[in-house]
Amino acid sequence: MTAVKSHVSSMAETNGQTGAGTAPKNDKLSWREKISYGFGDLGNGFMFDLGQAYLTKFYTDVALIAPGIVSVIFAVTKIYDAFMDPIAGVFVDARKVGPKGKFRPVMMVGAIVLSILTIVTFTMPDFPMWLRIVYAFVTYMAWGTVYSFTNLPYVGLANVMTRDVDERAQLATTRQAGSLGAQWITGVAFIPIVMLFSDSDGNVTTFHGYAVAACIMAALGVGCFAVTYFNCKEHIKINRQKTGSRKKEGVGAYLKVVFTNKPLLAIILMTLFTISAMNTNNAMMLYFAQYNLGNQGLQPVINFIQMGCSVVAVLSIPWLVKHFGKKPVAIVCFVVGAAANLINFLLPTNLVTFIVFVTIGYVCLAIPNGITWAFVNDVIDYGEWHTGIRKEGVTVAAFNFSRKLAQSLAAVITGGILAVTGYVANQEQSEATLAGIKGAMTLYPAVALFMAMLILFLLYGISDNKFREIAKDLDEGRWEKGNLGE
Repeated sequence: MTAVKSHVSSMAETNGQTGAGTAPKNDKLSWREKISYGFGDLGNGFMFDLGQAYLTKFYTDVALIAPGIVSVIFAVTKIYDAFMDPIAGVFVDARKVGPKGKFRPVMMVGAIVLSILTIVTFTMPDFPMWLRIVYAFVTYMAWGTVYSFTNLPYVGLANVMTRDVDERAQLATTRQAGSLGAQWITGVAFIPIVMLFSDSDGNVTTFHGYAVAACIMAALGVGCFAVTYFNCKEHIKINRQKTGSRKKEGVGAYLKVVFTNKPLLAIILMTLFTISAMNTNNAMMLYFAQYNLGNQGLQPVINFIQMGCSVVAVLSIPWLVKHFGKKPVAIVCFVVGAAANLINFLLPTNLVTFIVFVTIGYVCLAIPNGITWAFVNDVIDYGEWHTGIRKEGVTVAAFNFSRKLAQSLAAVITGGILAVTGYVANQEQSEATLAGIKGAMTLYPAVALFMAMLILFLLYGISDNKFREIAKDLDEGRWEKGNLGE
């Protein structure tokens, strides 16, 4: 470390800040720590991905709630969740740093409660229909509230582990590998587990199969979060003065963080399209396999291929970022992915060609989604450098707001298309319904990835070289308009 950096760290300590560990030399992290960080999103995915991929199917085909009502349930609860994120962000920003750090304790407690609520969402008491709808609303809202208090500190943790560009790219890689790994495991194993614990005919319209599968995934999720909790440390000591006032902040402060940080706004808009595309793909895959391909058992096979290839592909993120930069890599992937999905929409439905092009599209979505987490950490530091005030929690909350809106958009698309095209649960579907399912699986992702490319190309202005200059200023106690230590 330079003398200046040591001075900044000492200054942070004198302002009441303590770290969970000693800052690694030159911001370099051990591979144990990098891999352990990825386990957090592996655990996150075991619980989060179930809701995105299977809860719609559970509501429509098991709870027998009408697709239009399901669409409303998801849309309302996700918008509610989006407004919970600023509350969670302010809570995290206001926390004092204890012996276990600022972020890790909140993350771990949240993960335990989240696992319980994950199981609850995949159960449905034998209620009248109106009470089933109320139960779905209440339990999924509760799940979303706790998810905010689990995911926000997890995202913020990476920001205080290192400021090194390449190290952050590697953290983004392990995180995305964990996320895709969870999608892969749940995508391959969830429905077979449901069928194993359903009736003797393999009928997946029974309740208890889903509950058992959710129990298994939730237990795995908590275990993975524990790996992150025990092995990752908060190395960067932040000056208490740079976190701003400890007083309660309202919507105005939240909006100020977003609209004074143009790169953050670009990432928010981009994420609306990327996450909605991925969630639509995941939610519709089971419908597509069952009705368009005529075999529900193909869903785990397709997921094994598309998600398995994506797990391998994201391992290339550090190499790609190092040689080409984050923004160029993401833009190229968006273009290729949009083209692959459009081709898949135009071609007649065929198992082989569908798998080939859906896999290309998913890989080209997975790589930018992994890089996005490095973008988020960069825009947190940009916000501090630009304003002189550091707001990790509120910045992550603003980003997560876009993810929740994207999830709501995906729910409207999936449930809305099923409702509009006349979907009837567990029956042979009309040509209009089959076309709607295929359009949601392929055409919408094509449009969404093209829009994401335009937003990133036109609005995101932080190159990797620019960020290195920003990081150097922050390490030396400077910001855009002066000295942070003053």
